[in-house]
Amino acid sequence: MCNCAVVGDKQIAAAAADGASTLSQVCASTGAGRDCGACVFSVRRILCDTVGSEGPQDSHPTVAEVERAAS
Repeated sequence: MCNCAVVGDKQIAAAAADGASTLSQVCASTGAGRDCGACVFSVRRILCDTVGSEGPQDSHPTVAEVERAAS
């Protein structure tokens, strides 16, 4: 997933399972998306898949969160 911070799918899903429900929260807790930002859409997809299957539908990250996390 994130090559810069060496963060994989399982770490992103684990962060979501531990309560990170926004892209910004996942990036803050894992370090993903903080350097070049190329991975944020993949991180968002994993977060949506994880949160979508376990949590409320209105908690999906928005495009604004993707842009904020990548900055």
